[in-house]
Amino acid sequence: MSAVDQTWDDGLIARRASDRAVYEDPGAGGGMVAGMGGGVGVGAPPGPDGYPPVGGGYPGPLRERLAALRELLGLSATRLDPEDLAEAGRVLDEAAARRRLSARHTVVAIAGATGSGKSTLINALAGVPISESGLRRPTTAAPIACAWSEGAAGLLDRLAIPGRLRRRPLAGGDGDEALQGLVLVDLPDHDSALTAHRDQVDRILGLVDAVIWVVDPEKYADAALHERYLRPLAGHAEVTFVVLNQVDRLPGDSAHQVLDDLRRLLDEDGVALGEHGEPGATVLALSALTGEGVTELREMLGAFVQARTAAERRLSADVDAAAARLHPVYVGEGRPGLGERSQEDFGARLAVAVGATAAGEAAEREWRRNASRACGTPWLRLWRWYERLRTPAAHTGEPGEAEPPEEEPTARQRVEQAVRVVAEEAAHGLPAPWAQAVREAAVRGARDLPGALDDLAARERETRSGGRPPRPAWWPVAVLVQASMTLLQIFGALWLAGQIAGLVEPGLTRPVLVMLGGIVGGPLVEWACAAAARGPARRYGNDTERRLREAAASCGRAKVLDPIAAELMRYREVREQYATVSGRRPTGG
Repeated sequence: MSAVDQTWDDGLIARRASDRAVYEDPGAGGGMVAGMGGGVGVGAPPGPDGYPPVGGGYPGPLRERLAALRELLGLSATRLDPEDLAEAGRVLDEAAARRRLSARHTVVAIAGATGSGKSTLINALAGVPISESGLRRPTTAAPIACAWSEGAAGLLDRLAIPGRLRRRPLAGGDGDEALQGLVLVDLPDHDSALTAHRDQVDRILGLVDAVIWVVDPEKYADAALHERYLRPLAGHAEVTFVVLNQVDRLPGDSAHQVLDDLRRLLDEDGVALGEHGEPGATVLALSALTGEGVTELREMLGAFVQARTAAERRLSADVDAAAARLHPVYVGEGRPGLGERSQEDFGARLAVAVGATAAGEAAEREWRRNASRACGTPWLRLWRWYERLRTPAAHTGEPGEAEPPEEEPTARQRVEQAVRVVAEEAAHGLPAPWAQAVREAAVRGARDLPGALDDLAARERETRSGGRPPRPAWWPVAVLVQASMTLLQIFGALWLAGQIAGLVEPGLTRPVLVMLGGIVGGPLVEWACAAAARGPARRYGNDTERRLREAAASCGRAKVLDPIAAELMRYREVREQYATVSGRRPTGG
């Protein structure tokens, strides 16, 4: 991103003017990481002088957060808009870029408005004229750097500060020993009328380890300073100094009053103040012109630089800012998921769509019809056969039995409705991008679901029509008894005919009783068989319905519920990684 088109965006630790390079991540087994960061692996041991060597790693907690952020972006790359992940990716890129440079130098920018005395202050800290100061505005047209020790060339190259604008505090010497490792950068005025100057300020502020904001009694409450810089950088309070300059112009206790009002404004901006041993921004008053308070600032800077933690603290604040920006896309409301009730309801809707209940009822009717045919009287069966011959187009059901409704193929609209309902239930409480991913996974899986359910229904119909239902153990006995009743009728009729022909001794009572017994016993056996068949028929129908329900639920689970579960699992993984990045335990959605 060029200095011309870049705007202030919460001061990430670094910005690159050129394309991001591809480099090896030593903490990931030699894997190549590009574009969205890398090189945030395990830390290197300190060198002989007690400082981490050039390219040394970050401490454990920060290293874990960076690794989690890298994993988070990898898991989210295909689910979220690249714009949502761009800033976090730059945090990783610039974390690696800063890690490869000197760990024993601290880069501090001095920023302020026109006439605030930035150049005078850096000259007072260095003890020699470093930056031009005077009445002409703006005085500082380009960033000027002052390094208190050797080895900062790589950092200054990263800031794009040319060699002609690099200074040393004392000609031929190393300067103040307490400030060894300090690199001060005098920035152009952030309120300059020249756009190029403001762009330079925004670019450098995104690259330095800490910032000294220089304000004066006239512009310390300037809305541009607070709204454009201090408020967005509230999370970077630990690497922020706010200096009230030119207090020599304030009479009496006015300096204390202005300083108290400045603290109030910073508190309203959300900037934590480092008072009473608490971490936060350092606020003090001084006069760079007279030297009042400059020694105190130099001591504070010395302790800050010698701690060698500014880059880590700045990067940690950048990770916090990146996590805050990512919060809406990773944290929702409630506890999303797909409970057993939702899965059961989805299976029930698919069973309705596939016609499981109607199939069970049809199977029950078929079982009872087969029982009636097998156990019915021969004469009734002959009559039904005759009726089928006479009216072949008529239905083949039993007399007095209602014609079964035509089985309905799987309704696509019912399936689509079931998928929409279960997808919405699963996506409830998820952030918008992940809710959309769940819905898309459900829709993709449901494309072939209606056809698969139709195949299940067709196979079930083929099974019923291609084979006979299982028969109970008493079925052969019932058939034998019915055959006996028929034989009784035939025997009685022959006996009676023999008497009429004079071939048998006359006596109507016994042959008539035998024949009547067969005539009455046949329907009684048929009725008893029909009554006994109700239970097995009902069980057979229930089994058919259950099999179709289970088959439909299994098909729906494979094509819809499993893809939804995979998306929810991925979301749980990214929530765990996000919790590590943000330094919090996952709660809610």
